[in-house]
Amino acid sequence: MSLKAVVRSIALPPDRRTLVISDIHGNLPFLKGVLDKAGFCKEDILIILGDILERNEGSLDTLRYVMELSRRYTVYTLLGNCDNIIPAFVDQRYIFSDEFYHERWFGRLGEKSVLVKMAHLAGVPIEDPADYPAAREAIARAFQPELDFLRSLPHIYVNGDYLFVHGGVPREDKLEELDAYDCMKNDDFLGQGRSFRRWVVVGHWPVTLYRGDIPSAKPILERERHIASIDGGCTLKADGQLNALILPREPGGEFSYVAYDGFPVMTALDGQEPSADPVNIRWGRSALEVLERGSELSLCRHLETGRVLEVLTEYLRYDGQGVHCEDSTDYHLPVTPGDRLSVVRRISRGALCKKDGVTGWYFGRLR
Repeated sequence: MSLKAVVRSIALPPDRRTLVISDIHGNLPFLKGVLDKAGFCKEDILIILGDILERNEGSLDTLRYVMELSRRYTVYTLLGNCDNIIPAFVDQRYIFSDEFYHERWFGRLGEKSVLVKMAHLAGVPIEDPADYPAAREAIARAFQPELDFLRSLPHIYVNGDYLFVHGGVPREDKLEELDAYDCMKNDDFLGQGRSFRRWVVVGHWPVTLYRGDIPSAKPILERERHIASIDGGCTLKADGQLNALILPREPGGEFSYVAYDGFPVMTALDGQEPSADPVNIRWGRSALEVLERGSELSLCRHLETGRVLEVLTEYLRYDGQGVHCEDSTDYHLPVTPGDRLSVVRRISRGALCKKDGVTGWYFGRLR
């Protein structure tokens, strides 16, 4: 059963600041952290582009926090593809087989799947497709407020200057005729070559996936195409962050943003020049050959590019398809003494750090 997109108009008065967040993925500390860093208050408007949930054991608490924010503040929330898993499962709103749920969600994520957690809290198992009918009934009884909130969410917000959607859209007109799921799950939206009259603001696809050289989690602003992509990889990436895009007060003004990543911040004592020709090994393109395994770093060959580089040993993953890794890079950050760096990982001879949302290695002293 294919459902059409639910589209709602939104008013964004110029005398109120508007923040846009996407892809929280159950990370309540990051949500609270970025709102605190942005100084979010009752005069502000908050737009959440979806994917509040999944891949984190804090998903249920995060959903309830967003519901409370919505009661106390001006908050507009969209349904993301990960949020949709709950009503889709309980209401059987899409033709997803029980085997699909088991293979893609419950069988792999365990308690990081909010549905698994809901079922356990409701006192029923959700370990096998045979358990699903009873789980649907139990979740519907035990979590009616949460389900009602998710069922109420649209897929698109729009006004004269902006179109907000979780994944993306193929056009700006006849939006109610678009397939709802395609609006939520629209991979590699920037890579589709589309341009728009309005600013189309999206999440869903972590922005670091768009660059093959430098891993950057900063929002991408395609000014000529009028697309803003803001998913900083919160929860999904070991060095991810939660971005809050701040819209200009007037059309044509400058965007700004704040981000929260939860890492300790230290001061660089030494300068460092950026490295030339770096590589960004990212999800979907991370197959490796391990040439020499070490306790901290392992020398690897990236199969797609043929590049040889050192990868954090803890980032290596072994599965039936071979060796893969968490997003990794050989980039050396440009650093000036006194720079403040977020420290992702420390090893004996350096540290993987972030500066202005960009991840790379720093081999100087930190204080």
